[in-house]
Amino acid sequence: MDNLGNSMLWSVPRRPGEPMPRTARACSAGYTYHILDRGNARAEVFYKPADYDAFLEIMAEASLRTPMRILAYCLMPNHFHFALWPREDGDISRWMHWLLTTHVGSYLRHYRSSGHVWQGRFKAFPIEEDEHLLTVLRYIERNPLRAGLVERAEAWPWSSLRWLPFPDRGPVRLEPGTVPRGREWVEDVNLAMTEANVERIRQCVRRDRPFGSAEWTAATARTLGLGYSLRPRGRPPAIDTAGPSGNMPS
Repeated sequence: MDNLGNSMLWSVPRRPGEPMPRTARACSAGYTYHILDRGNARAEVFYKPADYDAFLEIMAEASLRTPMRILAYCLMPNHFHFALWPREDGDISRWMHWLLTTHVGSYLRHYRSSGHVWQGRFKAFPIEEDEHLLTVLRYIERNPLRAGLVERAEAWPWSSLRWLPFPDRGPVRLEPGTVPRGREWVEDVNLAMTEANVERIRQCVRRDRPFGSAEWTAATARTLGLGYSLRPRGRPPAIDTAGPSGNMPS
């Protein structure tokens, strides 16, 4: 099943001297991560309220098996966003593996279908725990508003924003995280984000690039073996080693 790939080790190109990632997918304890996965071929996964509710129930059970601090989540018709703060190295891979394989089995039985439900592997990037974390949390929780599904972000039933005043009473237990969100958080989420911030987050999703200040991003990329995420895409330009006449220099 395609979703088994979500927990498999994966390799990335490294330059000589670049440290190896400490864990699979570089999801190490001590960092908060943005997690995203999409329906296979970007197809819709959640067709009706019961589909969303069933997924949230499985999320809650996943956290009983592998304790996971969930700072934010948002389920959209064909994808989802999480902000996760793992306690141990490898917890995110274990948590995601159980969540997605369990969901796929239940989903296929319910719809009496077969094949892939989610894309082959989830996307993850670490976040600096300052205003950068707040930016990502806003991005996650205002997804339904940005997509035009609701007029107010908190009106979307399958987002952590709806349950922020009652973190222990929702379908999934929420953790506040290390950065206070402030009393006006709901209004902050409903304010438009700059296109520059939105595009930067999307680039981090595409490249697995740490999201933070320049210094923190460079240091975190080195620590987690994510140096490749900072390099320009494509082949490096060829180095001309020939002399003016086309001959190799002596």
